[in-house]
Amino acid sequence: MSQPAGSFQLQIDQVQDYEFRVRFDKPSLPELVVDEPPPLGKEVGPNPARLLAAAVGSCLSASLVFCLNRAKIPVRDLTTNVSVDLTRNDRKRLRIGRVSVELHVAVDDPTEVASCVDAYEDFCVVTQSVRDGLNVEVGIDLRASATPGPPQAEPVTP
Repeated sequence: MSQPAGSFQLQIDQVQDYEFRVRFDKPSLPELVVDEPPPLGKEVGPNPARLLAAAVGSCLSASLVFCLNRAKIPVRDLTTNVSVDLTRNDRKRLRIGRVSVELHVAVDDPTEVASCVDAYEDFCVVTQSVRDGLNVEVGIDLRASATPGPPQAEPVTP
């Protein structure tokens, strides 16, 4: 990997149990509630796997629109369907095994889009990052709380 070309930060706060509030680094962006489905959470928001699927699908959609706009090909309609298969690894932990994306795009003349169809995926930051694998650095800061909070839910393995 080369030197960073930019960066951004998020803040994620636990609301209760498996429900979290995501605060983005731009005041114009609304907070997002993330939660696990039952039996772990209450599903008051999408879970991280769904957010990853949304990120891949919307990034591919935006990359295709960008390419078509640069080629001065008006997009009349675009719908993207994302399917995710969950699998278990050798330790029986759930993992995203496959993400399948199908873009349905309507343009005036489909024969004009060949160059975009060949190139747009390469410009999708999220999809290409996931495909190439990510360097995920993790740290944890353990500290005693000043005031005892509500008890944490016990982890449940689905």
